[in-house]
Amino acid sequence: MLTVTLWQPEPRSLARCVAGAWEAVRVSRQPLRLAIIEATEQLEAAGVRSARVDAELIAAHLLGIERTRLGLTPLVDEPVIEAYRTMVAQRAKRIPLQYILGTAAMGNIDVEVGPGVFVPRPETELLLGWALAFLGTCDQHPPVVVDLCTGTGALALAIAEARPDAVVHAVELEPHALAWARRNADARENAGDTPIQLHQGDVTDRTLLPGLEGGVDLIVANPPYIPEAAELEPEVADHDPHSALFGGPDGLSVIKPMIANVARWLRIGGAVGIEHDDTNGGDVAALFAARRVFGEVVEHPDLAGKPRFVVAKRIATEVESRRGQAHRTAAESAGERMAE
Repeated sequence: MLTVTLWQPEPRSLARCVAGAWEAVRVSRQPLRLAIIEATEQLEAAGVRSARVDAELIAAHLLGIERTRLGLTPLVDEPVIEAYRTMVAQRAKRIPLQYILGTAAMGNIDVEVGPGVFVPRPETELLLGWALAFLGTCDQHPPVVVDLCTGTGALALAIAEARPDAVVHAVELEPHALAWARRNADARENAGDTPIQLHQGDVTDRTLLPGLEGGVDLIVANPPYIPEAAELEPEVADHDPHSALFGGPDGLSVIKPMIANVARWLRIGGAVGIEHDDTNGGDVAALFAARRVFGEVVEHPDLAGKPRFVVAKRIATEVESRRGQAHRTAAESAGERMAE
């Protein structure tokens, strides 16, 4: 009778085989933490101020995880490291981080960004927060909101996401930026948000949006406001469109004429918030204070304590107050006659 004996490795041989297999796997994977440290050093050498944060955000984007969970991914495959180094090299060339990631955050949403459109800044989140707080006190339903110089549409779309009951209009002059806004608006509508209404136009044009005169509850604006002589980081100077950055010699060439339209659009009791350069907050506040139709003018700083945006409320002039009182008296008289 033929007997077949199967070969079985000695326990020590089996252990060596398993150890060798795991070693091969380990060698093919690389420590993520070391890659982030190297990326941080590379970005610091390139003059990127937020080097560590950017290095971590790129890694988190590439892995599809939250930045706070990077520590839970100690090892990654070699192709991931190669892709990571490519993206870091782009950032080291001072290409905006948002261009590399393809998106920028605003409130609860992300919007797509890319060459030819102004990149939304974290500082604008403060203006968004104020706007939503004001809408929380607004007794008009549905509230009507206008976002001037909308760019990517970030502010308008973030408000529409947070307040689905609002009627939101967004105005942009530049065709290329408007195309980005339409793309983002379509994406947010497909995600279930209330659609916004986009308009192409010059926010200083006195004939713009005549149908909204006296009917807007809230206006927000992040217009071109940087003085022409200002020195800018390469990410801004070399990539953001200049038409979205500069507001003349003093940074006010758009804001000054825009205020007349703000006064025309706002209902009495409505409010406006305008972001501005940190060198001219007092000047913007003075522009509002000089007009009788505005009151409760307040300057707001950013998280670094620098002047960042000014808010004001539309108030009634004496003529408007008398006219309003006459309308109320007439309405009360009509009501009494009907009661008789």
